[in-house]
Amino acid sequence: MVLGRLTHYAFDAVLFSAFLAGMKRSTGLTVSFKKDKVAGESPEVSRWVDKYLGVGEWVMDQSVAIAGSSGWFERTR
Repeated sequence: MVLGRLTHYAFDAVLFSAFLAGMKRSTGLTVSFKKDKVAGESPEVSRWVDKYLGVGEWVMDQSVAIAGSSGWFERTR
C-alpha cells in the first residue's frame, strides 16, 4: 500500500518535471524559476532542484526520440 502510493507520487513528480521541460522548450520560458525562492541559501536544495528539472529534460528527450522513431507520429516542421 505505501509502496504503491510512493510510486504514484514519484511518477507524478517525473511527469510534472517533464511538463516543465516541455514548457521550457515550446515557449522559451526558463523554468528555473528563481531557485533562490525555493532553495534559499542552501546549495544542496539548489542542486536537488537542478537534478529534478534535469530528470524532466531527460524524460522529454527520451519521449521525443521514441515518438520520432515510431510509425505513429510524423514530424510536420
